[in-house]
This record gives sequence, C-alpha cells and structure tokens, in this order.
Amino acid sequence: MHRLARTGGTAGLLRWLAGRSEGWAGIVGPDGTVLHAAARTEGAMAPDVAALVAASASALAERGVQAYSVDTGEHTALLLPVSVVPQGVGEPTAPVLAVVTPRPVAAGLAVLLTDVVLPLSLCLRAETLERKRRRVDLAESRGREAVLHLLMTGQLSIAQQVAGALRPRLPDPVRVCVVECSGDDRDEVARVCVDADGGRSWIVRCPVYARHLILVMPAEEKVPEPGAAAVDETVAARVGDCVVGVSEPVPLADTATGYRQAFHALAVARELPTRHARFGASPDPALAVGGVGRRWADELLNPLLTHVPRRAQDPGSQELLATATSWLAFSSHATDHLKVHRNTLTARLRLIGELLGLDLHRLADQSALDLALRVRATPSPACTPDPAPGCAPESAQPAPAPLSAPYGPAPVSGTSQAAGGLDEILLRPDVRDWADTQLAPVLGAEETLRTWLRCEARLGPAAAELGISVPGARKRLTRLETLLQRSLLRPPSARYDLWLALRSRDLEASSHGNG
Repeated sequence: MHRLARTGGTAGLLRWLAGRSEGWAGIVGPDGTVLHAAARTEGAMAPDVAALVAASASALAERGVQAYSVDTGEHTALLLPVSVVPQGVGEPTAPVLAVVTPRPVAAGLAVLLTDVVLPLSLCLRAETLERKRRRVDLAESRGREAVLHLLMTGQLSIAQQVAGALRPRLPDPVRVCVVECSGDDRDEVARVCVDADGGRSWIVRCPVYARHLILVMPAEEKVPEPGAAAVDETVAARVGDCVVGVSEPVPLADTATGYRQAFHALAVARELPTRHARFGASPDPALAVGGVGRRWADELLNPLLTHVPRRAQDPGSQELLATATSWLAFSSHATDHLKVHRNTLTARLRLIGELLGLDLHRLADQSALDLALRVRATPSPACTPDPAPGCAPESAQPAPAPLSAPYGPAPVSGTSQAAGGLDEILLRPDVRDWADTQLAPVLGAEETLRTWLRCEARLGPAAAELGISVPGARKRLTRLETLLQRSLLRPPSARYDLWLALRSRDLEASSHGNG
C-alpha cells in the first residue's frame, strides 16, 4: 500500500482496492458526490452504485459514526471516513472511502480498509496541496504574462503597478533573453536561469511559443566570480538542448524592441555550436526617420488613435493598437498572445485596415504600419534631428521619381496611397545609411531575398518564381538568416526592416538614374 501511495497516488490505491474487493472502490464527498473511483471491470457492478454510495455517505455523516455498511442483497457497501486526525475527534467535512463488493464479503476486507485509510488520506492531502500549488503557479504565471504584454505594448506605468505584487522588481534598463528548450522542460530551465543570475531576472513563459522562456534581465550584468560565465552562456552550457538569444541593453519602455532583438539572436544561435548569441549592433529605423518621420507616423496613425467605438463592447483605439502591434510581431500566433479567437483577430485587423486605408494583406502596407508604430513607441528626443535650418527642409525636397530600373532587379512595390510620404522618408540620408547597414551582409546576393519579399514573404510563390522547390527556398532563407543575423521565417521576422531597406535602396537607385 505504501509503495502504491508513492508511485500511483490515490488512483493507484483505488485500482488496487477495486481488484482486492472484486468490485468498486471510490472516494465520496460528504454530500455524496463521487470524487475518485475505480472498478475492477467495466459493467461488473450494479448500475445504481453511485446512488448507493451517495445514500450511504449521507447516512454516515448524519449518524457521526466511524464506519458504516449496508447490504443490498447482491452487494455490500463499506464506508470509512478518510482522515488522519485521531479517532473520536471527527471531521465533518472529511471525504469517505467507499467499497462496493459482491456478497459474501471476503474475509479480512474490513481490516484491509482500515489499514489503507492512512496512506489514502496522506495521498489525498498531498494531491490537494499540489493542485493548490499549481493554481498559485498558474496565477503567478498569468500575472507575469500580463506584465510582459503591457511592456510589449508600451504601457510601462501599468506594467510596473501590476508587477509590484510580484518579485523581483522590474529592472531598468534591461536585456531581453529568449531561451528555446525542447519538450516540457520550461520549469526546469527556469530554475536553471534563476540559479544562473541569482533570481534577478523577470522570467515569463512565452504565451506564443510553447518551447520559449523570456527573461527580462538587468542590463548591468552581475559581476561574475572568477571563471564564471554570463547568464546566456551558463544556461546554454547547463541545458544541453537549449538555444539562447540575448538583446542589446534597452530601456524598460523598449522591451518590445529588446524582444525582437533577442528573437533574431536566437535564429543566429541555432546555427552556432555554442547555442547562444547576442544581438549585433544595428540601429532601429525608428531612430533614423527624424521629425518628418514622426509627423508622418502621427498622420498615418491618427484615424486609429482617435477612433471611438460605436458600441461599448467594440474595441477602442488602445485595444486596436495592441492588436496591430501583436499581429505584426507574431502573425497568426497573435491569438495566443492576445488571448482572442482567430475570428476576433480577423475582424479587428479588417477594422484597422479600413481606419488607416491600408491593405494589410500586402507586405508593403504591413511594413509601413510597423514602422509607424515603432516610431510612435520611440521617445521623441531619441529620433535623429532634422537638418540644420540652413539646409533645405525635407518637405521642400523634390518628390522621388517613379521607380525605373529596366536593367536592374525588379523593385519591391510601394505602399498604399494612405501611407503616402513614406518614400520621402526612405530617401533621408540617415535612413539610406541604415538601409546600407541592413543589406551589407547580402550585398550582391539579394535575388532570393528580393524575390521572397516581392512575393509577400510567402515561400510557395517565391520558390516558383526562383524555379526551385519550397524546401530549397527555405534552405536559402535559412542561410540568409545566418548572414543577416535576423529571423526571417519565424515571427517576429525582419521582413519589414528588409522591405524598407530594399525600398530605400531602389528609390535611391531610381533617383540617381533619373538624375
């Protein structure tokens, strides 16, 4: 019995009892509800066994006795309270062990039941505590997930208020770390992460990818002991099948940027023998657009920012902004991130597209919206300032000519009319420098990337246009991920940045050709 209690718990003990009694065994609540049950064979017992034990349990509770039995002619029901308190004290809410066995009752069965009460009661109490622990863990996990969601959507003050009840405190500035582990090892990997950095990180189970842990770590790394490694190196070394990507130091308000960087670093780490990587230095396009870019973003997003729902149950502007941000980051996985049905997500995206005048099925419009949202999330002083007053204002510069490159690669298409003005921003010197930095690793070998983006980042059409198989196109893009040190095939993807970079280069080439 004690071996079964350790290995099989309540279910194992009840199955064993049902076999020894050649009948039915179960745990019944004081009100007669069957909580756990096991039968030797299906259909071997009387069909009214549940009613029998319910009536017997009620009689046991009413009489306040320590044991009760009842005969039905063919069967005998034996009931004992399951409690570890001393005999005579009683416990009115204690569950009851019930066994229904064919007559005549086997010799020694009553003694066997009194012996099994103690290990059975200990199992019940241990399982009850485990269920409570899991509920507490689930509540804490959902709380941490909510804080991360608030950080990812830029609601810093609310995130800090919600996080105040949990530990540790949210650091600022931070590094974001994404750990990819196999199977159901996230809890064990989380314990390794806590040991590696002394419990200083804010650890969240990713709501989108079941194999990912997200760590929001202090940017100032703990001074290591002699011979000690950084957190990402330690975790990769101690967990043999995990991969780790780490962002640059970013303000807590830019956690979403840090997450994208860590995700891109994760794509690089998968190809490295060390299984960990840190995001390489790369400017954000939102920092290069200047004041004119900020005005463009405000103008584009204004219909969304000022949207007032017609009904109280309809999503407001903040909810739509969060939906757009999550969808651009996670694509169809946004349903897991936002905890909404896919039809709800589709309806919200349709409304966002109508409000902004964008076709969100097109990569060009997705890229414009992504840039506008990132510009809006970037503090104004961080943007590159506009040229000095002596220079010609950008608004006075000539508009870019239509793209014409008959002897060059096919250009990526432009955005919808609602995103007008983006081409002017992409011709800024700072943006052109940013685009050159983005595309430098694939200079002279852009055919696959350009074709994939022109096909709306879809593998099938891109493979057909390139004249190769879909697995072949996937392999090419995987190699590009290593060169670019960015994730392309899994969201968050660098496709928006690369579309903007290629569009900037095409516009520059066109302006030089027309000049």
